[in-house]
Amino acid sequence: MIPLPLLFRGKVRDVYEVPGACVAAGTGRRGSRAGPSVGGEPPGDFLLLVASDRISAFDVVMAEPVPGKGRVLTQITAWWLDTHLKGVPHHIISVRPAEIACAVPALAGCEAEWAGRATLVRRTRPLPVECVVRGYLSGSAWKEYRESETLAGEPLPAGLAESDPLVPAIFSPATKAKEGHDENITFEQVEGILGAGTEAPGAASADLAAELRRRSLDIYERGREAAARCGIILADTKFEFGIAPDGELLLIDEVLTPDSSRFWPREQYRRGRPQPSLDKQPLRDHLDGLADWNKQYPPPPLPERVIAAAAERYAEVFRRLTGIGLEEYEAPRFRGGAQADRARARGTKAGGRLAAGVPGRGRVR
Repeated sequence: MIPLPLLFRGKVRDVYEVPGACVAAGTGRRGSRAGPSVGGEPPGDFLLLVASDRISAFDVVMAEPVPGKGRVLTQITAWWLDTHLKGVPHHIISVRPAEIACAVPALAGCEAEWAGRATLVRRTRPLPVECVVRGYLSGSAWKEYRESETLAGEPLPAGLAESDPLVPAIFSPATKAKEGHDENITFEQVEGILGAGTEAPGAASADLAAELRRRSLDIYERGREAAARCGIILADTKFEFGIAPDGELLLIDEVLTPDSSRFWPREQYRRGRPQPSLDKQPLRDHLDGLADWNKQYPPPPLPERVIAAAAERYAEVFRRLTGIGLEEYEAPRFRGGAQADRARARGTKAGGRLAAGVPGRGRVR
């Protein structure tokens, strides 16, 4: 058990609140108003995100975990931010277990529950849109195009085939659905959603929507170029952003992972058909072949061979992108974690920048 208040449990991620009293001196401020109080303890500036080994398909979470999946999602996000996405403002403080345990002493002694799968992050107010970028015509975009030659109601060029490239890539936002599938929306609808809330009232909503589009396309292009050098097509991906208590716009949650992106092996690409994917495709293929399952709860039991095949797909995309195996990979040190380490070595407080949760500008995601 992780000895922190569970704030939210998703299909894959568990989000824990780090109350002010749980944070070591110098690593956070007590009493931030970024979120509600839990258990009578004032909320802190940080959250702990733990990527589980749970896996879902057709919006159903399977009963069996996929070993190593949570580590891949956590470490591949850190790898992107430490390499090709330097300079992108983000919410990560640390993914290194020693740094996290130093910052949150309550976690010491239960590392087996979270080490390698946990990310200590700066708390934000998530924006209520999914920032999807599509570089190829696939998935729900292909389904809509096949019916009306549109995407979220906007016309696309005629004569496209399934899996054709979209040049330039398209910012194709979607609503965040609590249940079921997200729904593609137009850029104007994004402006309306942001303007209707407290994120950016009035004219500021157009500026915020434009910045989300700019950052999303920039991150996608960086990821696309890096993946192409590894023989991988980044067909599409989705990002999430949040507003920090000081008003800064930050990239949050997972980044360019097999769960948030379609990675296609270039050597198997053929236009006009669905593509093999470096993700949970072995699971989907197995479930599609079950005539007696209606793709609703409860999920069917998974054979060991399917679990092993899915685990290997996640490990393969990590190896192909990073050039090394997960076991050999050393998690990067972000600015906040480095400050915590220096503070521990000096026996002094980490200082104002970590207390404010400022994301790194050197080794950043």
